[in-house]
Amino acid sequence: MQSKPPTRTKRVILRATVVAGAVAVLASGCATDTVKRGYLPGYSDGQVTDKTHSITNLWVGSWVAALIVGLITWGLMLWCVAAYRKRRDDHQLPVQTRYHVPLELMYVIVPLAMVLVLFYHTDKVMTDVQKVDGNADVHIQVIGKQWSWDFNYLDDNVYDTGQHLNDPGAVTAADEVDNTPGTSTALPTLYLPAGEKVEFTLDSRDVIHSFWIPAFLYKEDVIPGKTNKFEVTPERLGTYAGKCAELCGEFHSGMLFNVKVVSPDEYKAHMDALRQKGNTGQLGLDLNRHQEALSSNDSQEAGN
Repeated sequence: MQSKPPTRTKRVILRATVVAGAVAVLASGCATDTVKRGYLPGYSDGQVTDKTHSITNLWVGSWVAALIVGLITWGLMLWCVAAYRKRRDDHQLPVQTRYHVPLELMYVIVPLAMVLVLFYHTDKVMTDVQKVDGNADVHIQVIGKQWSWDFNYLDDNVYDTGQHLNDPGAVTAADEVDNTPGTSTALPTLYLPAGEKVEFTLDSRDVIHSFWIPAFLYKEDVIPGKTNKFEVTPERLGTYAGKCAELCGEFHSGMLFNVKVVSPDEYKAHMDALRQKGNTGQLGLDLNRHQEALSSNDSQEAGN
């Protein structure tokens, strides 16, 4: 016994699909800049670095693709519920189908194609983001330590050193640098020249840290015994917050720093200021919190 073919018209479903598509198009046209970049950190007056545009496009494109797949899937589910629901006057069994080769092939080929397309675009963007060609204009060594950061400006042979923030929750608007949330005048500040390619060399003195500037949309692990590098060209003048993105101990939450992207002239002036301050030379990797603590304990025991 077979059921009667569905009598529900497809026009209602087609109209609903058209209306949903129109609403989506209108909503995307009226979306704010924050929505258009997928709620990633960013600014309406320009890209922060030469990498943020491609990263944002990958992020937004992935979400759009996922949304389209979701709409198709939900639409098919609702269509099956509506078109093949049991009628009151239908007491026959539905058509029994063991398999449908074209449909099952589609189940395999379509998801595989989607994964391959996503993999291609992800690999393309990440290869560009992580590429280090050795032709940087500025070279900076970032040293992670429990629980702050040291910056060696290798080209100018000067350095800056920082201490962790004892109570990050106590920072007020008056403590912020240029009214930028997440910054503080008590934190070390990393200076970067706008429009010049910067090569970062990342090293750790003790445990694993993670060098993260959220506005740059990229972070890189800082691993003891292993040097990581990446290159980026800051493009937008401004002040940004930086932090450690790897749980690294008791005062991890206070392992913060400021980032100032300035003009090349202001960058040079800051290098001169560090030189006049006496911060010449480079900070090494042999100093770390644990060794200093042990040295302090040995001195106390010797004194006793």
